[in-house]
Amino acid sequence: MSKFQAIRPMLWTNELKETIVFYVNILGFTCDEYNEDWGWASLHRDHSELMLAKPNEHMAFEKPIFTGSFYINVDDVDALWLQLKDKCNLCYEIETFEWGMREFAIYDNNGYLLQFGQDIE
Repeated sequence: MSKFQAIRPMLWTNELKETIVFYVNILGFTCDEYNEDWGWASLHRDHSELMLAKPNEHMAFEKPIFTGSFYINVDDVDALWLQLKDKCNLCYEIETFEWGMREFAIYDNNGYLLQFGQDIE
């Protein structure tokens, strides 16, 4: 059976350059590769990786939609909260939940939901 590797989501956007700026300048990602001809970029921060792409003729795309969230585990959620709370469109403020996670959520510049959490047990 094939072994799965780390998941690396690809977010579709018509605002590729603006999305790179959001992830690099606001969230601290590094843009590893950007190809304007392909309408594609690859970014990372620590162990989190993602790709960004402009939709092409093979993809039905009107606007960014995703029926879930991208959940990123971090080692200091309170520090990250202080860094981001005034720079982003918030979904919910930092909170400790009964299942032992301290987390908050924001929207990126496209409206994708990003949750950041830390296991506190």
